[in-house]
Amino acid sequence: MSDALSAAGVLAGRGIRISRRNLDAVLTSMLLPVMLMLVFVYFFGGAIDTGTGTRYVTYVVPGVLVLCAGFGAAGTAVSVSEDMRRGVVDRFRTLDVGGTPFLAGHVAASLARNLLSTALVLGVAFLIGFRPAASPGGLLAAVGLLLAFITAVSWLSAAAGLVARTPEAAGAVTFLMMFLPYPSSAFVPIDSMPGWLHGFAGHQPVTPLIESMRGLLLGLPVGNAPWIALAWCAGLCALALAVAGVLFRRRTR
Repeated sequence: MSDALSAAGVLAGRGIRISRRNLDAVLTSMLLPVMLMLVFVYFFGGAIDTGTGTRYVTYVVPGVLVLCAGFGAAGTAVSVSEDMRRGVVDRFRTLDVGGTPFLAGHVAASLARNLLSTALVLGVAFLIGFRPAASPGGLLAAVGLLLAFITAVSWLSAAAGLVARTPEAAGAVTFLMMFLPYPSSAFVPIDSMPGWLHGFAGHQPVTPLIESMRGLLLGLPVGNAPWIALAWCAGLCALALAVAGVLFRRRTR
């Protein structure tokens, strides 16, 4: 176990160093959520009635943070696919590095990138008027939920990188994760959507996460939404781990 953790830590450092050499991709994943937040707040925010009595920037920030996680995790799929294509994994296996440490290193690097992106989004949000009313406990709970989601989507992206045969295809496979916040309560209330969309928007993975984070950051009741969000994260993470293990063994036979 200690050897696996040590290998994962070394590979996480490798992933971070690779990110530093690919600043264009990192900056894109960091700046695009910020640009989308500015577009929604300043272009559309005045026309959207959220029904919460709060400023639109306060309503939209949790959704942008989740969107940011999707953009950041997409890079994990590309990195894994690139390593598989270049035969880097074969060299690791000669050093007795298994699939779990290899993928865990990529996931840990994704967490580091996403934390930086999250800090940037929050910094810009404060500059344009975001003012949370969370208690210290609520703030920690919101951060914990976001970290759980980032971990889950990073593992899903790692599995997607094993499925895709090229880095370009890996980036396309992760599009669904970046799309999910749109048909949810991230940017507009679900009640404002067409009726046929309510069922999906209300019961997909990111909606309870966004509702939980919004309630925790604003000091509002959240009910059982955080537990539903954690159940989604745990289920997605377990699925991704199982699928990634099978795919890794098949790709490295």
